[in-house]
Amino acid sequence: MYYVYVIRSEIDNRLYKGMTKRLESRIKEHNLGFTKSTKGYLPWKLVYKEVYNTRIEARAREKFLKTGKGRDYLKKILAS
Repeated sequence: MYYVYVIRSEIDNRLYKGMTKRLESRIKEHNLGFTKSTKGYLPWKLVYKEVYNTRIEARAREKFLKTGKGRDYLKKILAS
């Protein structure tokens, strides 16, 4: 199983979108400052996730969520 996830910085509410096979440990890595792009905005909270059977499906979805339409989709989902 592959997870596409969105975490939100509790400092400034910015979103980070990613993909992993091991969701819980990946979130811990973000919160321990192991990821260069997220370590300046600790702590992070998981706000959204999707599950896929293949890496190809998950990567395509992650790429979509990083587009303008994907960001609009997340805005609607996270607002409710």
